[in-house]
Amino acid sequence: MEDAGGENVEEHLQEVDEQYKASLPKLMGEDQAHRDPSRWWFASAAFPMVAGTLGPVASAFSICALVRPWRQNYTKGADIKTATFIKDPAWLIAINAVQLAIALSSNLALLLNMTRRLRFSVAQPVTIVGWYLSSICLIALASTTAGPLRPENNDFIWSEAYFYGIYAAVLYFVVASLMVVTVWGSQQGHYAKDFMLTPSQRTLMLQTISFLIYLLIGALIFSNTEGWNYLDGVYWAAVTLFTVGFGDYYPTSTLGRALLFPYSLVGIISLGLVIGSIRTLMLERGKKRLDARMVEKLRHRVLRKMAKKGKDGILTPIRDTHSDSPGLSSSSGLTEFQRRQSEFELMRKIQKQATHRHRWIALAISTSTWLVLWLVGAKVFQECERQYQQLTYFDTFYMAYVSLTTIGYGDITPISNAGKSFWVFWALLALPTMTVLISNAGDTIVKGIKDATDKVATVTILPSERGFKSEFKATFNALSHGKLFTEDIEESPPGIHGASQRHRYSSEENNDEGELAQDQADADAESANTGLIKQKQAKNARNEESHKRRVEGNAAEEDSGDRPDRAVRFDDSSTTSGKKGGNGRSKKMGNTDDEENPCDQNSNSTPQLPEMTRAVSIPRQDLPQSPMDPAEYHLRLIEEIGLVMQHLKSHPPRKYTFQEWAWYLRLIGEDESDAAKHRKPHAHLRSSKDELEGKERAKWSWVGSRSPLMSSQEEAEWILERLIETLTDELRGVKAARRKNEMKN
Repeated sequence: MEDAGGENVEEHLQEVDEQYKASLPKLMGEDQAHRDPSRWWFASAAFPMVAGTLGPVASAFSICALVRPWRQNYTKGADIKTATFIKDPAWLIAINAVQLAIALSSNLALLLNMTRRLRFSVAQPVTIVGWYLSSICLIALASTTAGPLRPENNDFIWSEAYFYGIYAAVLYFVVASLMVVTVWGSQQGHYAKDFMLTPSQRTLMLQTISFLIYLLIGALIFSNTEGWNYLDGVYWAAVTLFTVGFGDYYPTSTLGRALLFPYSLVGIISLGLVIGSIRTLMLERGKKRLDARMVEKLRHRVLRKMAKKGKDGILTPIRDTHSDSPGLSSSSGLTEFQRRQSEFELMRKIQKQATHRHRWIALAISTSTWLVLWLVGAKVFQECERQYQQLTYFDTFYMAYVSLTTIGYGDITPISNAGKSFWVFWALLALPTMTVLISNAGDTIVKGIKDATDKVATVTILPSERGFKSEFKATFNALSHGKLFTEDIEESPPGIHGASQRHRYSSEENNDEGELAQDQADADAESANTGLIKQKQAKNARNEESHKRRVEGNAAEEDSGDRPDRAVRFDDSSTTSGKKGGNGRSKKMGNTDDEENPCDQNSNSTPQLPEMTRAVSIPRQDLPQSPMDPAEYHLRLIEEIGLVMQHLKSHPPRKYTFQEWAWYLRLIGEDESDAAKHRKPHAHLRSSKDELEGKERAKWSWVGSRSPLMSSQEEAEWILERLIETLTDELRGVKAARRKNEMKN
């Protein structure tokens, strides 16, 4: 680090300081992307996704409306299967074909836009206008058929094609209206003129189109093989691929039965892919955005409630601990670091409550939707079958239930044209809803039952590694809200991390060399492959331990309140003392047996960190110091970047403690003990935008709108991005200092 050493260090750090201060609003979330998408996610992503799914369904119904005439001769009491078709006028067929061509063009434009082959400004007018025209044409044709084209005698019925035309008109109008909202939102500047869709969301439209084409082609093949009406073949294909299997239509020929094997297998898999994609997008993508919106609303509600009751003093930064702080008495004994920790814990409670509430709201919405489809669908089936079957509401209620659950006894089935066509339309909506309902129930009711069963098992016949006694005490501690067995419970992380921690804390004389030797001995006892896995796990555990020591040491150092300069980025008081780099700085922490403690780079200024179990038990003189040398600081950033990259693989996503956040923020130049960059959050929604304006634009609160916990990114992603940006800025500063040094020489 000769380039940044000596007399150039101060210039180097001053340049980095200026660069960092200029980028600070961006680092701390100047953009409102973590809030606006939660409000406009439906318009920017959900609406196009729904349109891309239902648009092809409407086109499939348009095809069904074109292939057969819309009227049939029928005598009351006769078998509906013997009803003959009444030929449609040529102009009706022509208009029907034109609207289908327009609708297919609209679907193609939307697909090309989603795959980024056609511009948003071109594709959306084509899609919206085309779908509206198709809807208007179908509505006009249906009205004409029911009016001027109505036969003089009443011995006729409308065919399945007529009802498919009505369903297509409704769907075209709905999806076109959704896209109007999407375009309006982009015109208002709420999001870019592009779909905020992931690759999986874009492929959902392709999956839907593929499944519908497969269903229609299968219906054509089997209707010709078995001698069915084509639209009856569509009904049979839907009943088969949805695994309901009523049994009112089934193949009787040898060829039809032979073709059923590959057709049903491929079709059921294709349907599973479509439903799985819908479930994933609704429960993962939608859940993340809606969670963010719910956290935001709950946060404002909590802030307003605290301000109304006068309990928001804990949110006011403590500028001077020796004088009274507005809203918070100095007699409370809190330091700014402790106040920030309380603020952080409040935000965690808000997140937990919002997540819990969202799960139950999602369950209530999916349950209500499912019940509406069940109850309303049963009534529609009753009306459709009134002329042909004397079914009570309970009969159709029962039929709808066995259809929703795919039981499909087949004792009651729709036989009318309206009933069979409506069943296909209804099943396309009801079965995915059933899947989402089951998933939401798994996150709430089933999860609660599972957790309760596991807890009962751990205190009875299947105790965990902690032992029966510890689990018993932990259970009663939880049931008593922490009033019982408060001192007898010692939490330990699970898995290899916990094992490594228990091994480390069992003796104060244990060190990194002994731990590595033990890990190596365990690895040698296994096969070569297993040994490599154990070594990797042991390495990860040691890295986590080193990270934990740094975090705990930083927390104790912050909490002590007597460190002169807490922002590591701009502390150049000791840079010249370590400019040579030391003999241990080139080694990765926890990677070799004979390495030095990373905090022991300069024995004169930084004492070695002792083994510890609690941060508060460390003497003040033994606390780890911030890396003052640029080389050591860069090495520390690289080590933490590697560790956070491992955290990205965690499932569910890792949530960091306050001590960990304080450590990472300190690495990027933020200090949780310095109130100069902290502020009291606004308690009103309309004041949120003002937080980014004026002199206090760089100040933030853990429960404010610019809190890292309010970001749309996962916590590990947020930290990793800032660490990389910080390291990039540092290396750019080194490069600039080198150039200046070369120019001087």
